[in-house]
Amino acid sequence: MALKHALTGRERILAAAVELFAEQGFDATSVQEVVDRAQVTKGALYHHFRAKDDLLSEIYGGLLAQQLADLDRILAAGYPPAAALRAIVVDLVETTTSRLAEAAVFAREMHKLADDRMAVLRAQRRRYHETFREVVAAAQRSGTFASTASAEMVTLVVFGVVNQLPQWYRPAGPTAPRQLGEELATFVLAGLGAG
Repeated sequence: MALKHALTGRERILAAAVELFAEQGFDATSVQEVVDRAQVTKGALYHHFRAKDDLLSEIYGGLLAQQLADLDRILAAGYPPAAALRAIVVDLVETTTSRLAEAAVFAREMHKLADDRMAVLRAQRRRYHETFREVVAAAQRSGTFASTASAEMVTLVVFGVVNQLPQWYRPAGPTAPRQLGEELATFVLAGLGAG
């Protein structure tokens, strides 16, 4: 309970929504249950979020915004292609595993979002995928990476693994997120002849 009180009201509301949506689903969770779990008033919830849909949108939007900011930071650092790809993959794994519940809830409940909200999230996700794909494609065009697999296939493999993390990754298991990210990056880079 002490940790919950260290969070802001907005953070407590989001944490409560993630817990409840994971436990009983989006449709079965009432705004009152979120308020009760977060130990805030309805007024506090509506100060931060217009509707319950906003909670679902923010659950994934927050993770995606963090990942996009990290992607931009990594690319701005000007790393060589192999180091850039490694840093991106490790970051994707670490940020996703740090927010497994959010990723799992969103994967299960995203079809509940209104089209306009989903369109915004899809556009952000598309920007990430296209940027990642271009990192690979540019390195292939320059001869730094082999063309053993298309940039599209590399992108699908990486995001296929990352998107499935909520189904199989266990934080208490033997592999730490950084190690898992490094292993995935090494696998991908080896396939691109950059290992």
